[in-house]
Amino acid sequence: MELVRVTEAAAMASGRWVGRGDKIGGDQAAVDAMRKLIGTVSMRGVVVIGEGEKDEAPMLFNGEKVGDGNGPDCDVAVDPIDGTTLMAKGMPNALAVLAVAERGAMYDPSAVFYMEKLAVGPEAAASVDIAAPVAENIRRVARAKQIGISDVTVCILDRPRHETLVREVREAGARIRFVSDGDVAGAIAAARPGTGVDLLLGIGGTPEGIIAAAALKCLGGTMQGRLWPKDDEERSRAVAAGHDLDRVLETDDLVRGDNVFFCATGITDGDLLRGVHYRAGGCTTQSIVMRSKSGTVRLIDGYHRITKLREYASVDFGSAGDPQEF
Repeated sequence: MELVRVTEAAAMASGRWVGRGDKIGGDQAAVDAMRKLIGTVSMRGVVVIGEGEKDEAPMLFNGEKVGDGNGPDCDVAVDPIDGTTLMAKGMPNALAVLAVAERGAMYDPSAVFYMEKLAVGPEAAASVDIAAPVAENIRRVARAKQIGISDVTVCILDRPRHETLVREVREAGARIRFVSDGDVAGAIAAARPGTGVDLLLGIGGTPEGIIAAAALKCLGGTMQGRLWPKDDEERSRAVAAGHDLDRVLETDDLVRGDNVFFCATGITDGDLLRGVHYRAGGCTTQSIVMRSKSGTVRLIDGYHRITKLREYASVDFGSAGDPQEF
């Protein structure tokens, strides 16, 4: 519950910016709230996957110490808004996410910001191979889930770089669900029943891949990845850091150990979670919390009185335009 309070705070703070067209303002609100609340968690945490160099962020940066200084030593991965464009445009599936594992458990991508990804749920976790042809992985997923190839739905980020991938998926006979941003939600959807997504493929952010791997570890699914430097400079840095760019990174390579926690709170309504809904004097949230050791998955519906939140959180959860709205 300590971790849920952190993602709830980020979601409620950024929720006031939904649909306003301001990615930077909404993201800053989420970062500020998450940073204040994560300081109350009983842990000696170090941010391994943060806003980081990619976003040139001054807070929740890689290497920042978080928590109250008590409790276990932890690696922490944060994404105050997975899907800032979704938030700014009022589109579905924007999330505030957080993952925690034992110290030294999370993979350090060394400033390689993108990776090729494959994510599936527990039924097909032992069947897929990111090095295999796309059509073969689709056949394996269909066989593992005992469905027809034409019933397999693949989640793909809608990017020009995926033109060949899209063609291969369609030639294989499967369907596609495009997402404009937020492939953490897409990876989790591939591992959760009833979402209509069976497989996630494509190139997306490495930090998001590691956060998604934490969730899939809890769900019994699998995340496979290969680093994808976007240019020669990034490739040179990766090689200098000792990375094998042909290596397939499995779930346990991305997040080691068996004591991993993942939580997310919806910012906008989506396939995974409801977003923040405001009403007079308060708001409602929906969160998902998972633990790999027990395999427990909890959905948490919360109602929050704004005045009480201000008393203990020192975070302004009022309107972005009028802090005194409540």
